[in-house]
Amino acid sequence: MNHSHPFRRFGALALIAVAAITLTSACSDDKADAPAGNAAAAAPGGPEPKNIEGAKAAAQTVFDRFSGGDFAGAWELYTAAGKKAISKDDYVKLNTACSRKGLAIQLTSARMEGADRAVVIAKQLVAAQSYTMVYEVDAWKLEPAKEGLDLYSKGADKAIAAQKKAGTCANA
Repeated sequence: MNHSHPFRRFGALALIAVAAITLTSACSDDKADAPAGNAAAAAPGGPEPKNIEGAKAAAQTVFDRFSGGDFAGAWELYTAAGKKAISKDDYVKLNTACSRKGLAIQLTSARMEGADRAVVIAKQLVAAQSYTMVYEVDAWKLEPAKEGLDLYSKGADKAIAAQKKAGTCANA
């Protein structure tokens, strides 16, 4: 007995064709449809999302730039107070001299603290630290800790010397 009826063959071929089209479209490159940049970069005409996801994305961008050695790019994502405490050139000089680059900084958790502040926890190797992200001028920015602001206020050369003396300059 032959169960290979022409309609069954056609149905099987149709199912295979639908499956193949679905598979190839699911694997297609949709980059042309995706917006340029990342979630931490505000769209040219609009603000970043003022929520925990926006804060986390911006924080991870800062951490990626810093661990990748793009210190000037990390400085760009500082709050106005952070930028006021140290010039971009001094920030780059200090971190080029003393920071460990190349070690990924991973965001491990985050929480909102009011409507325009978020606290994020990041880990590098085995050390974890909290950071504050502040929503200012339609974007999330990293707010340096008081200790960082104090160090930055010394200027690059004195800050490098202070870190070397304290044993916290990675390249000393």
